[in-house]
Amino acid sequence: MLFDLRGRGRRRTVQIIYGGLALLIGAGLVFFGVGAGVGGGGLLNSLTGGEGSGGASFSAQIEKYKKLTERQPTSIYAWEQLTLAQLHEAGGEAYVTRTGVTPKGKELYGQIAQSWSRYLALNPPKPSLTLAKEVVTVFGEEGLNEPAEAVKVLQAIVAAEPTNAAYYRFLAEYAYKASNSRIGDLASEKAVALAPASQRKLLKNQLAEIKAHPNGPEGTATTSGGQAVKVKPAGNGTFTGTTTTKTSTPGGPPTGGTTTGTTTK
Repeated sequence: MLFDLRGRGRRRTVQIIYGGLALLIGAGLVFFGVGAGVGGGGLLNSLTGGEGSGGASFSAQIEKYKKLTERQPTSIYAWEQLTLAQLHEAGGEAYVTRTGVTPKGKELYGQIAQSWSRYLALNPPKPSLTLAKEVVTVFGEEGLNEPAEAVKVLQAIVAAEPTNAAYYRFLAEYAYKASNSRIGDLASEKAVALAPASQRKLLKNQLAEIKAHPNGPEGTATTSGGQAVKVKPAGNGTFTGTTTTKTSTPGGPPTGGTTTGTTTK
């Protein structure tokens, strides 16, 4: 066998083979960008043209599609691509840091919102679902904090994915934050119905707390037993629940243990 190194000349053959593989892998990394991901999440990871996020700049793509929208203002493709390029740019360190969105990022988010609005105004026959899932973060609390606009985007998402419990949960939350109880209640009922059975009570309590205190701590509810319950969608209809038991110490903040559980469909 080839890898029986006791045979005459076979050790040298194996060395040549592995040396060749190393060269191929190295060439792939240098010339084709294999494994050269960029920072950020979602769409912000997918483009490799130009530079990566962190030192990334998609300004060339933005300018390209801005000019295209000026020449073809009714082009759905042009506005979609401009929004996409701006989203990629928004993943750079100048716009988003560990502490949140920078003032420069808020300015770019405003431009993304305008491009998205122009895109939707052209009534695309099938709005980009992938793009919508990225744009919704622009209108979130960490972004422009425009819950009413977030509701519009989330309605488009759940229309395309009517069994996605996580996005119904987001829709309910932002509807309550936008003082739209009717949409919030409908989305809340749907989110609870689609959630895993073991998570429904927890999610129902959480959404009721958000409805009662829409501007309070996100996703946090307090049980009668003095426990703080926090639930977040974990994707694919999965919800992660964290329960913290609080106790008081004289002259100090509440302390206690934390238990986390995840249930998957």
